Amino acid sequence: MPNKEITILLENKQAQLIKRIAAIEADFHKGRSADFSEQATETENDGVLDEIHHEAKLELTLVQSALDRIAGGLYGHCVECDEPINPDRLSALPYTIKCINCAL
Repeated sequence: MPNKEITILLENKQAQLIKRIAAIEADFHKGRSADFSEQATETENDGVLDEIHHEAKLELTLVQSALDRIAGGLYGHCVECDEPINPDRLSALPYTIKCINCAL
């Protein structure tokens, strides 16, 4: 997949993640129910949302890093061995930084 297509794919993913993170953060800032049983459910939901928020921020960092590597001409090479990363691996996980051998 050419870098232009990967850039578009990563930019779309970046926009989705930013939107998801903003929605989660908005949910954290909204008021909670006055009902005690409802508060218990909301607290459980907050735990799940916190994990989703953490994962989305981590993925956003990876996506931004991949975009930086594309801009710097380093995209598609393993950060450990500097060998080219298999195009099938990049298609499946476009923000990977390691070839399959170094990732193991």
